[in-house]
Formats: sequence, C-alpha cells, structure tokens
Amino acid sequence: MIVILYIAALLVGIGILILCISLAKTLGALKKTMDHVAGTMAGIEGQMQGITRETTNLLEKTNLLAADIQVKSQELNSVVTAVKGFGDSVKGLSDSVKHVTSSVNTNVSKNSEQIAQVIQWGNAVLGIRAQMKKQKAANTIYDDAATSNNRNI
Repeated sequence: MIVILYIAALLVGIGILILCISLAKTLGALKKTMDHVAGTMAGIEGQMQGITRETTNLLEKTNLLAADIQVKSQELNSVVTAVKGFGDSVKGLSDSVKHVTSSVNTNVSKNSEQIAQVIQWGNAVLGIRAQMKKQKAANTIYDDAATSNNRNI
C-alpha cells in the first residue's frame, strides 16, 4: 500500500511537472503576444503625438484664417457702404435731372408761342442778312468792274 502511495505521489509530481511545463510554454507565448501588443501601443502613441501636432497646427491656421476672414469682411462692408453711398448720390443726381427736365418741359409748354415767334423773327433776321450779303457782293462786283473799266480808259 505504501507503494501505491509512492506511485500516486510520483504521478502527482509528474502531473505537476507537466502542468508547470505547459504553463511555462503558455506564459512564453503570452509574453511574445504582450511584447507585440506593447510595440503596437508604442507605435499608436507615436502616431497620436503626430496627429496631435497636426491638429494643433490645423487649429492655429484655422484661427488665423478666421481672423483674416473677419478683417476682410469688415473691409468689404466698408466697400459696400461706399458703393451704396455712390448709388444714393447717382440716384439724387438722376432725381435732380428729372426735376430740371420736367421744369424745362413745363416752361417750354407755357412759352411755346413766344418760342415760335422768336424762331420766326430769327429766320426773318437771317433772311434779311442773307439779302444784305447778296447786295453787298453784287455791289462789290459792280464796283470792281467799274474800277477796272476806268483803268482801261
């Protein structure tokens, strides 16, 4: 019976040895896996630092762009205000021209008879002047002819 105890103890010892060997192999494989995971995590950490730097740079550029857009928007507002003022001035000028044109049309309508008489008198004066020029030209030709005849005699 003692022999059975020794055999049982031997079997338990062999079982524990096999268990330890299996556990050592498993832990070795687990160590390789954990080393691989640690390397992957270090790579991810480096990539995250790069992403963080790029994100910071992008945020700074975005802030500069937003400030530039705000300045240009204010400048554009002043240009729009100036153009609006110019448009208002042109509209005022147009209104003044319409008023003057309307006033002239009203005065022409009121004084149309007088204007017609002035035009008739003007035409008459021009006709008389043309007649006087013709007579003066005829007299000059006659005087030149008479002078040349006197020289010939």
